[in-house]
Amino acid sequence: MRRAGVELSVVVPVFNEERRLPGSLVGLGLALRGLAAEIIVVDNGSTDRTAEFVRDQGFPVRLMDCPDRGKGAAVRAGVLAAHGRFVGFCDADLAASVDALPAVLHRLRHGTDIVVGSRAHPGSQVRARHSVLRQMGAWAFRRAVRSLVPGVGDTQCGFKFFTRDVALAAFEPLRTTGFTFDVEVLARAQRLGAVIEEVPVRWIDVAGSTFDPLRHGMRSFTELSRIRALLDAETCPVPLLVPEAA
Repeated sequence: MRRAGVELSVVVPVFNEERRLPGSLVGLGLALRGLAAEIIVVDNGSTDRTAEFVRDQGFPVRLMDCPDRGKGAAVRAGVLAAHGRFVGFCDADLAASVDALPAVLHRLRHGTDIVVGSRAHPGSQVRARHSVLRQMGAWAFRRAVRSLVPGVGDTQCGFKFFTRDVALAAFEPLRTTGFTFDVEVLARAQRLGAVIEEVPVRWIDVAGSTFDPLRHGMRSFTELSRIRALLDAETCPVPLLVPEAA
């Protein structure tokens, strides 16, 4: 349920992030200073000291456990537990700079249902050091996603914010628990008639990502087909799209 007084909830999914998370939480806390906001860190089975670093912060941070593996499962758990009028998520490395938050809030307050950080936006500043293989895979993935989420140039940037009602409507029925969950969420929102707007981001590739182009990349294309089938046959029972163990 929504808690009075909280305007913005920010969900941060984590898995073994003891090195990157402390600095990111400080940066996020500074960006949210002066706002009626909450940070929700969702631990997705970490085996390092991630939880300990969350508890040691000098400002309020909610820590949740999500036993269901996968980034999508972790984000869903955090979104459904959020109290804010607006709710969104960002990656633990803050690859997409939080300096875009004022623009995000402005749009949400003035009628936009979903604000998506987009590396494809002409105003974005992107510093990436991906391999040729990952670049080719990303290009092919974007082409494959077009028919599922038309009009959105970058479905995979980990920086998305929603009005509360739209977030609940899109995340409650979410079945994709892996890295491709964004596609299902945005496709569901579009089917509900949600207004989606992309904003430019300052994005810097940060070492330490758990996404593996070979192991997760091919699976992502398979999940796109399953998402399409799921949405086309919504009334049929479909098992959770659970990612394989790391």
